[in-house]
Amino acid sequence: MPPSPYIRSIRAKIGHDLLVLQSVTVMLFDDHGRVLLAQDAESGLWMTIGGAVDPDESPADAAVRECWEETGLLVEPTKVLGVFGGPEFQIRYPNGDLVSYVTIVFRVRRLAGEARPDRLEASALRFVSHDDVAGLPMAVWTKEMVTRAFEHQGDAYYAPATWRPPIG
Repeated sequence: MPPSPYIRSIRAKIGHDLLVLQSVTVMLFDDHGRVLLAQDAESGLWMTIGGAVDPDESPADAAVRECWEETGLLVEPTKVLGVFGGPEFQIRYPNGDLVSYVTIVFRVRRLAGEARPDRLEASALRFVSHDDVAGLPMAVWTKEMVTRAFEHQGDAYYAPATWRPPIG
């Protein structure tokens, strides 16, 4: 999907330089404990469902909107599964744009709709088990979020802090 008008306006000012963006990902589990993934229409890699948070949009609303746009499913966020960011979440797009994402992962429940890929971002949708994840082609950051979602059903996951102030 093309960048939003907001991101296009920033890119007009900064070019391809690094841009830090807040984003959301949804994890919809079925009755068999499998999570819904989408196949990226451009790369063929399997990806989570989600995207950037628009200006003045709450992360929960962004999760609902992104899931609706990409899958046709109306969902309700029920829990934060994790917060992700760091070097593994930096992406250089084919056009040269560099983005570092900070992503909130929501567990969601389905309210309505029939799952169907949007054919713009997602060419296919599939529920996958924890064991399936290892064999699917996906980006490192996607694999990390999906793996953590399966493993951290209790407390929300986040990488432990490693920064310390200079002493001396």
